[in-house]
Amino acid sequence: MEPALKVLAFAFLLLAAACAHAQSAYTGPDYSGTYQCTGKDKADGDFTGKVTLTLNRKQSTGGYGAYDFTLEAPPFGKYVGEAAAQGRQMAMRFANTDQKDKDYGTGIATFSRAKGKWKFSSYYYEPEYKGGNYGTEECVQQ
Repeated sequence: MEPALKVLAFAFLLLAAACAHAQSAYTGPDYSGTYQCTGKDKADGDFTGKVTLTLNRKQSTGGYGAYDFTLEAPPFGKYVGEAAAQGRQMAMRFANTDQKDKDYGTGIATFSRAKGKWKFSSYYYEPEYKGGNYGTEECVQQ
């Protein structure tokens, strides 16, 4: 094989390998934004809060969305974490920035549209907070 043909064949193989590992663009809904929430916590009762979701496009692909998650719920504190979405479902992991009470957990949310804005209903579980805890939230995009 001639040297120029070898170089061309090598370049083609490199291009093919790069394309095989290329990430497909995110095609799902973008739930990014700020949401006002009301909730009911088994241990702490009624609460209000603000959730911020930010799509991480670099880590999202096809119908799967990766998000940064923040919940601010005075007087309980600030919770940070991440979430993964597929279609209208989202799973989230969160933790209070002050871990003196082992206040962390996992949740699942279902999204819908109302009056041109996203809203979601969620259930969460906290295995160690106050001996084990759970709750629900209703959140509307601002």
